[in-house]
Amino acid sequence: MRPNPSASSQTFAPRMLVLTGLIALAVAVRLLMHYHPGALPWNFTPVAAIALFGGACFRHRALAFIVPLGAMLLSDMVIGFSGMSPLVYACFAAMVLVGMGTLRRRKSALRVAAAAAGSATGFFLVTNFAVWLGSAMYPQTAAGLVASYAAGLPFYQYGTLPGTLLWSAALFGGFALLQRRFAVLRAEPQPA
Repeated sequence: MRPNPSASSQTFAPRMLVLTGLIALAVAVRLLMHYHPGALPWNFTPVAAIALFGGACFRHRALAFIVPLGAMLLSDMVIGFSGMSPLVYACFAAMVLVGMGTLRRRKSALRVAAAAAGSATGFFLVTNFAVWLGSAMYPQTAAGLVASYAAGLPFYQYGTLPGTLLWSAALFGGFALLQRRFAVLRAEPQPA
C-alpha cells in the first residue's frame, strides 16, 4: 500500500509548521519563566492561550489536543508534576474544546478576549475548588471555600488572567499578521 502524499503534505504544510513553531515558542517561555522565578508573576504562562489557539487553529482535532497537552507534558517532565496534574490537564483539554467551539469558525479580538478571560476564570474556579475539596489546607465549610478562593486570587489576578489575555493576543494576533503577509498560511481549519 502506497502512502498518501497529500496527507503527509497537509501535516507538514507551512501553516502547520508556523502553528507548531508559535506554540513551541510559548512553551519555551514557560520553561524560561520556571528557571527565572520572580521575573513574572506566578501563573503568567502561555498554556491556556496555547490550548485555545490549538483548538481554534489546528485542522485536525487530534493535533489540537496533542500539541498543547504534549507541550505541557514535556515541560512538566522538566518542571515536575503535582497531585493536581490530571485536573490541570483536563482544564487545558476543556480549553481546547472552547477554542474549537467558539474560535474555530470566527475569530475576532473580542471573541478571543472573551474566550481567554472565560478560560482563565474557569481554571481559577475549578482548581481552587479542587484544592479546597481535596486537601486539609482548608476546612470543608463555606468559609473554607471562600478562604481557598481568596488565597488563589493573587495568582489569578496577577498571573492567570493577564497572562492568558496577553498570550492569546500574542498567539492569535501574531498568527493573523503572518497570515496577512504569507498567503499560504490563510487556509482555515476544517469544521470540528
